[in-house]
Amino acid sequence: MKFDVADDTPLPDLSSLPGAAAVSAPEPRELDSRYFDSDEYALGRAGYAVRRRTGGPDEGWHVKGPRDAEGARVELHWPLGAEGEIPDAVTAAVAHVSVSRLTFIARILNNRTASYLLDDAGGVVAEFVDDRVTATDVRRGTSASWREWEFELGPAAPTDATGRSRLLSAATEAVAAVGGRIAASDSKLGRTLGL
Repeated sequence: MKFDVADDTPLPDLSSLPGAAAVSAPEPRELDSRYFDSDEYALGRAGYAVRRRTGGPDEGWHVKGPRDAEGARVELHWPLGAEGEIPDAVTAAVAHVSVSRLTFIARILNNRTASYLLDDAGGVVAEFVDDRVTATDVRRGTSASWREWEFELGPAAPTDATGRSRLLSAATEAVAAVGGRIAASDSKLGRTLGL
């Protein structure tokens, strides 16, 4: 889930969310993501995103697939490799979408602070991130900055639909209590490109 927030919005209290026994200390991350697509945005229109990200625990190449019925996306991951080269495995992962060639379309710099909601056994129930974003549409030469929050279920999240719904509803209420609202755009790339 993504939320739009103002620059001065205070962080929500997530300590009493269902299944959360503790909230980890904040972890700062400096992320630099470069996105690639065809000139016609064929991947984006088919629900895919291809990026090369430096910084953070998931540094590397990523291919995100279309959202499923519950809003989740499959994400594939490869090591960074050489600068300026798109790995063959990445292009093979999106070969079923008609793309003549991949080109650099956007750069998103993200000053992120991440915290984990932990259960009694130390398992990650969810990750909460506070993002301060500066994004550039490379083809149009336009830039924008904003702040957003993300709440993503972790491996120790409830496995049943009722439990997940209860947790996500509680997170949404905690965010709304400090002035946050469901994000108008469901992706940073979409917001950057105006798609």
